Amino acid sequence: MSRNICVTTAEGNTGFLITKLLLTDPKFRKNVDRVTALAIDTQSPYVQELEKLGAVVAQHRPGRVRDTTQVLRYTEADTLMLIPPAHVNKIDITLEILEAAKRVNIGNVCLLSAAGCDMADRDAQPRLREFIELEVALMKMKGDPSTRTGYSNCIIRLKANMVQDVAELASHVLTSKGKHGFSDRHRGQLMTMTGPMLVTGDELAEIASKTLGVNNEARRLLRFQTTQDEAERQYLLEYYSLVREGKTNCISTNCFHDVTGSHPVEPPQFFETYKDQFMPKMAVQRVEPDGA
Repeated sequence: MSRNICVTTAEGNTGFLITKLLLTDPKFRKNVDRVTALAIDTQSPYVQELEKLGAVVAQHRPGRVRDTTQVLRYTEADTLMLIPPAHVNKIDITLEILEAAKRVNIGNVCLLSAAGCDMADRDAQPRLREFIELEVALMKMKGDPSTRTGYSNCIIRLKANMVQDVAELASHVLTSKGKHGFSDRHRGQLMTMTGPMLVTGDELAEIASKTLGVNNEARRLLRFQTTQDEAERQYLLEYYSLVREGKTNCISTNCFHDVTGSHPVEPPQFFETYKDQFMPKMAVQRVEPDGA
């Protein structure tokens, strides 16, 4: 039976890439009957493009669980790709969607979380630490006999700049099939995904500088890479502080290799691919916000 998948925060880069891959890649498309792009901003260029590719667009108006429940019921989704938005009320918005999913019994839920959230200090990196609360909320549902939501779940902890790879990984999970929902290879898994190169913050900045041909430092890059959304900027600065503390001096690529059979993008390739988004001309443009 083909999947009916709802992807939240579809106006963000991550949600857009996942939805696009589900709609356009033959190895995923053959396992999908319908893909719904759930977005707060349905006029976003990303959402408009997804609609042209065949996605069903649904508007999410945060604030009332009852309204969100009606929207999810309309999607008829059996699988939810839950992407927390880059928003000051990220926790409330995400928990609202999760509660609505519980009410309509969406059995398969894949939550996008953040690599390093378990290392984050509640006072020093509060935005990162919030993801732990979201992970716990999903996992607790496994023991709730009143709903099937959480019975087949997967959590993907993503490093901030691995959006292309996470789209590939998430699409494999979302279209996998097993006796209880997701494939048993993926169901219940906590997957942490980072880049394949073990580098410090200074080394990463050096790679970026060489690839882009400019002298970059993370805080300067943020002016070009991120939107004017303060929540997103704070999240990325907190992740950078985690890097500076040495708490991210590790790599985690086994799950990506195991699930996809391929190799994650190397840092030089990443900066080359997204070169235009890191150059100064982006300072006067607005980039659509990433989820998570």
